[in-house]
Amino acid sequence: MLPIVLYALGGILLVGAGVAALTGLFVALVPQLLIGGLLLVVGLAIERWRYKPLIDTGPDAAWTDTGERFVDPSSGRLTAVYFDPRDGARHYVVATRR
Repeated sequence: MLPIVLYALGGILLVGAGVAALTGLFVALVPQLLIGGLLLVVGLAIERWRYKPLIDTGPDAAWTDTGERFVDPSSGRLTAVYFDPRDGARHYVVATRR
């Protein structure tokens, strides 16, 4: 819910910057509105791309178990870390046992 609200706020800031720039009113606020809106929207997009959700299904046969285990703070579930040697990606899978 919070990301949706923040995306909406970032969009409102960007629209406000566009309106202020086009109408000539509050021109001094355009940089603040533009930078604030871009920081929110781009930051949320990077966060969504960078932090992957947990995978409930078993790991792919090509993935290598790194032996790392931790409790995911957002879900409270035990998580196993796998490495994909094909592309170097790390995958986070719900662990069935330690």
